[in-house]
Amino acid sequence: MQTAKRLEGIGEYYFSQKLREIDELNKQGKAVINLGIGSPDLPPHPEVIKVLQEESAKPNVHAYQSYKGSLVLRKAISDWYKNWYQVSLDADTEILPLIGSKEGIMHICMTYLNEGDKVLVPNPGYPTYRSAVKLAGGVCVDYDLKEANNYAPDFTALAAADLSDVKLLFVNYPQMPTGQLPTKELFNQLVAFGRQHSILIIHDNPYSFILNDNPMSLLSVEGAKDCVLELNSLSKSQNMAGWRVGLLAGAKERIEEVLRFKSNMDSGMFLPLQLAAAKALGLGKDWYDGVNAVYLKRREKVFELLQLLHCDFSTDQAGMFVWAKIPGNYKTGFELSDAVLYNAGVFITPGGIFGNAGDGFVRVSLCSPEEKFEESIQRIKTHLNK
Repeated sequence: MQTAKRLEGIGEYYFSQKLREIDELNKQGKAVINLGIGSPDLPPHPEVIKVLQEESAKPNVHAYQSYKGSLVLRKAISDWYKNWYQVSLDADTEILPLIGSKEGIMHICMTYLNEGDKVLVPNPGYPTYRSAVKLAGGVCVDYDLKEANNYAPDFTALAAADLSDVKLLFVNYPQMPTGQLPTKELFNQLVAFGRQHSILIIHDNPYSFILNDNPMSLLSVEGAKDCVLELNSLSKSQNMAGWRVGLLAGAKERIEEVLRFKSNMDSGMFLPLQLAAAKALGLGKDWYDGVNAVYLKRREKVFELLQLLHCDFSTDQAGMFVWAKIPGNYKTGFELSDAVLYNAGVFITPGGIFGNAGDGFVRVSLCSPEEKFEESIQRIKTHLNK
């Protein structure tokens, strides 16, 4: 049996492969500390868990749900956007709950891309953009994000290129993996670029509350709904990664178009999950401050670890990672990552998995307890900095 041609060039997700290797090392007694994956290790708010427990115990909540999601959840999303981003969204027509925002990336590609359509993807950037475009039959066109330009697109270079077959542009700020924060000017430029060239801008926005005092939405720009779809998620900011709750926001017409595809792919989300998610979206500033206080302490430990590895990094990054330039005695981030893994038993992510523009970098996740960072620091001192 041969696999479909659409899988040609689509490899297994890097972390899926690497976790198997780490499992093998652990079976050999290595006790690897994984500082690579951004999976929140903190729990959701107790009241959120309570809602899930109480609602799940009811006998009438276990049926199929609306493809558009519960109005309770859509209203909570609308209120959340208004409260934190100053963006008005119609809960009936401009919001589509998702079973995690990762599926939304695939839905968007399948909704809009024909064979050979081109998509601008960031380099470095989230690998799922690239794989989803390819699976949908599209063609990825890299646009480089450079440290010298604060990891913003070079709009002059983009405008000078042939954009005739470009349908979509993926972007995400706070940027992953670099942690670069957006500016109002950058968001204005993105919307202007999309409108001028009739390109749909897909803004992936899961990190805006993590170590960031000023959450921003691309939809806050005047006229953005003409050319922007925004993905968001409860995975990071509400510590609900495994719950798989995300959302898509944009103009009524775009939401209806994506729903035509999505409604053929699933049968709605478990209602108690939606009601618990609505509770999570209603949490106040104290919740975000508490989460960020934990990440702030952890980030200081990561800075210490990276200094031991002689890496250069900005201390102004947002999100749940730290992006760092490798020292000159290593050729690539893969080489440094392997040296740390095989000698010190600590896994950090090579920047090259996010595109070749990340080859000279590594990324460290903040999703481990402080004692794990302390132990990692001691291992590196013992085994790498002799």
